[in-house]
Amino acid sequence: MEAPSIDPRQAKLILETALLTSAEPLPLSQLKRLFDDELDADTLRRLLDDLRQEWDGRGVELVSVASGWRFQTRPQFQHVLDRLSPQRAPRYSRAVMETLAIIAYRQPVTRGDIEDIRGVTVSAPVLKALESRGWIEALGHREVPGRPTLFGTTQQFLDDLCLRSLEELPPLEDMDSLLERAAQSESASPAEQAQEEDGDAPAGVDVEVNSGAAGDGRSSC
Repeated sequence: MEAPSIDPRQAKLILETALLTSAEPLPLSQLKRLFDDELDADTLRRLLDDLRQEWDGRGVELVSVASGWRFQTRPQFQHVLDRLSPQRAPRYSRAVMETLAIIAYRQPVTRGDIEDIRGVTVSAPVLKALESRGWIEALGHREVPGRPTLFGTTQQFLDDLCLRSLEELPPLEDMDSLLERAAQSESASPAEQAQEEDGDAPAGVDVEVNSGAAGDGRSSC
């Protein structure tokens, strides 16, 4: 005898509760565990789409990012919430921004590749700043003499920019504005130190970084 089907209303309540209380995005593989794998991925997507519509017009929204689904503050309310914990947005140097853009659009790349494109030496603190932020990671090594490290962007980078995949990256000239829309999560950044050590003039871009759940201050994109 087949088990009774799950009530969609109850299923959406379960999904809503799990997503609102999670500090990180939840992928479909984890959400299926809430129902002992009785619901397939397509059914879950339909329920999540319904839930997203039900939250339309509220102060938070349900979105899909690279790591899964999450609730986050809508952009028009972020400046109000910032009054509760005012923090200075990290200012990233031109070197950091250019390095990030090269890695994002040309990955996988080595430090030498970045230097060839930029035409200047890339200091270690620049790469360390991006690694500490969780935006880039070592993907392996190029099989040439010296075996230089290959760098690429992370899921955290996509999550912070509210993207589901690299295919959603905007044109290169729009990268700065996308970063500016990402929401602030830290009052200080390793990149600020890199800006001073690298020696490049500041790009003047206030990059606000998204991190955390809606219930603990997740910001909008």
